[in-house]
Amino acid sequence: MTSLTTATAPGGDGVPVVNEVTGLPGGVGAAARAARADALDAWLRRIFPARPGVALVAVGGLGRRQCAPYGDLDLVLLHAGVPGVDELAAALWYPIWDAGLRLDHSVRTVAEALSVAQDDVKVALGLLDARHVAGDPALTEQLARTATDHWRRTAIRQLPGLREITAARWEAHGELAFLLEGDLKEAAGGLRDVGILRAIATAGVTDALRPAVHAAHRRLLDTRDALHQQVGRRVDRLVAQERDGVAKLLGVDGGDALLRLTAGDARTVRHALDDAWRAADRLRSGRQRAASGRPVRRPVARDVVEQDGELVLARTAIGARPDPCLSLRVAAAAATTRLPIARATCEWLAAYCPPLPAPWPPAARAALITLLGAGPGLVPAWETCDRYGLIDGWLPEWTRMRSLPQHNPVHRFTLDRHLVQTAYEASRHTREVERPDLLLLGAFLHDIGKGLPGDHSTVGAPLAEAVATRIGLPPAEAALIGTLVRLHLLLPEVATRRDLSDPKTIAGVAGLVGDPGTLELLHALVRADAAATGPAAWSGWKGRLIADLVARVRTTLDTGEVPAPPAPDPALVAGPLPVVHLGEDRVSVAAADRRGLLATVAGCLALHRLEVISADAATVDGRALVECRVQPRYGLAPDPIALSADLRRAVAGDVSVTQRLRGRALAARSRGAAPRVVWHREAATDAVLLELRAADAAGLLYRVTCALDEAGAQVRAARIATLGGDVVDTFYLVDTDLPDEHRAVVEAAVLAAV
Repeated sequence: MTSLTTATAPGGDGVPVVNEVTGLPGGVGAAARAARADALDAWLRRIFPARPGVALVAVGGLGRRQCAPYGDLDLVLLHAGVPGVDELAAALWYPIWDAGLRLDHSVRTVAEALSVAQDDVKVALGLLDARHVAGDPALTEQLARTATDHWRRTAIRQLPGLREITAARWEAHGELAFLLEGDLKEAAGGLRDVGILRAIATAGVTDALRPAVHAAHRRLLDTRDALHQQVGRRVDRLVAQERDGVAKLLGVDGGDALLRLTAGDARTVRHALDDAWRAADRLRSGRQRAASGRPVRRPVARDVVEQDGELVLARTAIGARPDPCLSLRVAAAAATTRLPIARATCEWLAAYCPPLPAPWPPAARAALITLLGAGPGLVPAWETCDRYGLIDGWLPEWTRMRSLPQHNPVHRFTLDRHLVQTAYEASRHTREVERPDLLLLGAFLHDIGKGLPGDHSTVGAPLAEAVATRIGLPPAEAALIGTLVRLHLLLPEVATRRDLSDPKTIAGVAGLVGDPGTLELLHALVRADAAATGPAAWSGWKGRLIADLVARVRTTLDTGEVPAPPAPDPALVAGPLPVVHLGEDRVSVAAADRRGLLATVAGCLALHRLEVISADAATVDGRALVECRVQPRYGLAPDPIALSADLRRAVAGDVSVTQRLRGRALAARSRGAAPRVVWHREAATDAVLLELRAADAAGLLYRVTCALDEAGAQVRAARIATLGGDVVDTFYLVDTDLPDEHRAVVEAAVLAAV
């Protein structure tokens, strides 16, 4: 392998570090990146076959002198039409490949390079980083000067196309701030976006590279350096298994702290780019001027006016003594009008707006409710205020929650953004409740206890009540906010884990909720929370279960009586056996009464790739009835004829059907984490509950129900709740006097089956 320079750069502990593969300096930080650029420059000059009319130009990371430990080389061999340039290029590229370096290369004249840049905006951006390495400096200077001049003349026309390309990249890679394993370069808010900001600033559209962006950029570069050094190769995705090692190299206190720093930096970059796009739009459309030549200003709220598509402060607000409510009023106006707040206005508010008193004046509380209930305008307005530190002045608790990662894969956002998103989703349900203001506040505060020791619902209730008191709610309403936070998981947990036909289930929920108004607030909050969490947190069957529970509890609260359980389907209790009915999301079976029928039905459904959501077993006039709610495991509906035939054969005693599943189930047993069993003795009228928490797997219900049957436990009902890759399966065992020794046998059998 061609030898590279042995120049070194200090690593994180001050000791010189050298990349063992390339011989380039390792280390993290601006000095290490500059040392790598110096080493590459010197080496490339030595191997460059110098000839008149030829120059070697660096673009990309080397052009910017921001070389990662295992980064690519982006080089342009620039020539003035000299003969034999292809042979010269080969003499240069092969030693680079032999050295183990990844190379992106091109051979062009100045005119060719500019022509390509005119047709390809990404090439145009790359040439803005052009830097001379070796050969004829006049060629490089001509290219760099002409490319920059051309970009400045054409940027306004080219930026819409660049914006489309950027949006497509964001769609493919997601938003770095909210990803547990984001791509530091390509995701929204990553290093690629800083390059776009640099191009917009070069065009003179706006001063996009402000100090906060520079600081975020340096930290993102440092994180990528540390990631390369930790993994020992080029990688831009900050994967979970490398997070702690990267944090250690950066001197950060753990992987979660690193995620929070990265999220904050990505949000700074993303916000700056959004602001830059708007500046470009204003420049392209032209400023609105009155006949006097002054900018057109349109009042939109008290002390707030619109100018050039942005919200700015009225002149009277700037000259008067600042009102503590002013920043909230500006934010509310931005959210309701869906207009951005001008940067200068945000900076003025951050510097001069006084803190809010406790309790808040009514005007501040009204502005907060307006902001939370503004719908689609809420998120961008809130993010802008957060970037300038205004939120911390409203809610001191926000610092703890900002960019806090949520490791459950069901969640798509960090904690702070999830709370804001939940308020946005709750605004869709404000017409369904008597107190929409309390719904919005409850939605915004429902997870305030996350990140603290203990159950977040229990821990968060007094915190939410304290916030509600500070913003000026009377004691009874503040207490109701605390109740909403404490009970915000009650409805989904009961609906998916308990038998809704059991009177004790309904009476228990009614006792906790207390009144119909609280029930309707909780129902709206549950739907908003699920929508803000992500697609995996909600489904049609879950919505129907929760709606069924709410209807039954409302009846109990209104009448004082628990609704009677529904009667079995008449078609199942009459006619010759076996009976099999297939509905859109239900499978009903009637057969001769025998042990293990539920396990048989569950096994047959698993064989046809159907997930069982809930299952009920009963005996009526000597008939065993099993009713299951189901959904396709992989989104593909089974063949109803084959499913019906297998069910009939299986419940009639044909063991060959379930024998096919046993082979598949055995192969699946190695999947999943260590399971856990929890017992609930007082949760049902006529049963003791066994709750299994385990990793999800095909055929799990079949294996567990078989184990319960073999252990002598009779299952009356089962509820299956899937949470990401885990399940919480609840089994109603009809023997309420299950002795401890028998319970231990049952528990061991279930765990062995999993």
